[in-house]
Amino acid sequence: MKALITVHRLSPTGGRRVTTRGAILGIAYDDGDLVELARSAGIDDPESLVGDDRLIEWRGGRPHQYEAA
Repeated sequence: MKALITVHRLSPTGGRRVTTRGAILGIAYDDGDLVELARSAGIDDPESLVGDDRLIEWRGGRPHQYEAA
């Protein structure tokens, strides 16, 4: 199964760009933002999405990490 959401690398100032199928949903600064962005994209049950890393492709950083080092 291909990931529904892609969470891109950390921004130097914090936060991560979130896309689905190439469309930019916005910037997430925590998992709550990720849930809201998924909900706005019409993804069913976005809360369970965040807990299932098979449905999210995390690029350029650890999963669930949103703060710049």
